[in-house]
Amino acid sequence: MSEADLLGPGIEGKKVFFLYPPSVIQNEMVLEIVKNEYAVYLLHDHTKIFRLMALYPDSILFINLDEGLKEVEWEALIREMNTSSETQGVRVGILTYNNSPELAQKYLMDLSVSCGFIKLSLGLKQSTEILLKALEANEARGRRRFLRVKCPDRSATFNLRHKDKQLSGQIVDISSVGMSCFFDAEVIIPVRTRFDDIQLKLRGVLAKVSAVVFGTRHLESGKTLFVLLFDLGQLPDAKQKIRVFIQQSLQSSLDAEIKTLP
Repeated sequence: MSEADLLGPGIEGKKVFFLYPPSVIQNEMVLEIVKNEYAVYLLHDHTKIFRLMALYPDSILFINLDEGLKEVEWEALIREMNTSSETQGVRVGILTYNNSPELAQKYLMDLSVSCGFIKLSLGLKQSTEILLKALEANEARGRRRFLRVKCPDRSATFNLRHKDKQLSGQIVDISSVGMSCFFDAEVIIPVRTRFDDIQLKLRGVLAKVSAVVFGTRHLESGKTLFVLLFDLGQLPDAKQKIRVFIQQSLQSSLDAEIKTLP
């Protein structure tokens, strides 16, 4: 098993966008989607949607029909997106509390939305199941096994105890199954060394994990990059914190990118 198998070959697959996500999406469904290793982003402004989708024409976009624009305006926007050469590759799904069969018929048959017409009135559990099936059917995960994010500017650090010494370092990237990192001071630690009490600091949030050194790589800079594989039996609380950090990191990166769009 390679490092790429463990940590995932970067953030590949399709980006999954939610435009004007309902509160149930923001508060509960997002983490369930991230738990299934999908890259999720929340959007709250439709005015830059065409420019953003032109940058990611292979993405998936779920639109909340109940907010932002009138329904006829959403219809016009989707028709334009379907016919534009820059955005026609985007796969669209609909979210709404409107149970109208005629409305569902229009979007599924006339507008041919490929990611479904999801009725949120069905409840959180059933809506989530339908949405996850749509993502799976549209191969949103791609070849990636695990969702991994880079951790720039010391946004994620760690400390641990090894041979009666307290060691600290910076996390380079992280997924739900492992991380790559540098120690602040150069150390020699053999592969397969186990750490039972590692404290992660992820954007100020503390999480404790155990891990095994899976591999090392000596870089031209003279530093040694360590790849750590988390103990899959770790507490669910730690995994949840890691997934929250992953989603926040994805969102932060997108928000910065949107600000640069004209």
